[in-house]
Amino acid sequence: MDQKLLFLINRQWIGPTLDRIMALFSSFDAWVLPMLILIALLLWRGGFRTRAFVLCAGIIVGINDGAISNSIKHLVSRPRPYQSIDGVRQVDLGKAKPRMLAVAKPLKIKLSAAAPDLQDLAGRSFPSSHTINTVSVALLATCFYRRRGWLAFIPAALVGYSRIYCGSHWPSDILASIFIGLGATLLLFCLLEWLWKKWAGSVLPAVHTAHPSLLHS
Repeated sequence: MDQKLLFLINRQWIGPTLDRIMALFSSFDAWVLPMLILIALLLWRGGFRTRAFVLCAGIIVGINDGAISNSIKHLVSRPRPYQSIDGVRQVDLGKAKPRMLAVAKPLKIKLSAAAPDLQDLAGRSFPSSHTINTVSVALLATCFYRRRGWLAFIPAALVGYSRIYCGSHWPSDILASIFIGLGATLLLFCLLEWLWKKWAGSVLPAVHTAHPSLLHS
């Protein structure tokens, strides 16, 4: 079932325009500079809620990506689709510096040739860090911004789909990563909220009095 769905998304439900869109959503490097600029603007111009959201997102994404996701990757060591089977389309942006300029360049598309000995192959397919991180930000956006925040799940869904489309992950990787991202983010945010309520009054008494909760704008 996993392979059938992979081939539907990766080899049949495709097109030149989709190739470019999915390659862009799948490439984290292309978004680094715009995201850094956006984060700087939010921290500079935003109020308490915006700054709390950005800081919570940074902490939680850092833990999810650096500790949880990487630990599971090393433990499971599941090969990526293009490492495991022949004929998987590998779709990626071309080379450019800064990476965002690759949007205007020809894509790199090739078909995979599976490794001859899968028993000795170490992979990083499960879980999908891209999916965990974007789902984490989307859940936090929903917590902080309620009715508008859930819209962040749209780009998060596109990122997850793009990772299958570009041949980097199995569909089951993405599905499981969604639940990992949601669960880990919920637990970590509850911890941050508890720490804020317990200790912020001692460190930042004026701020804590005005904002007894991280969700208090």
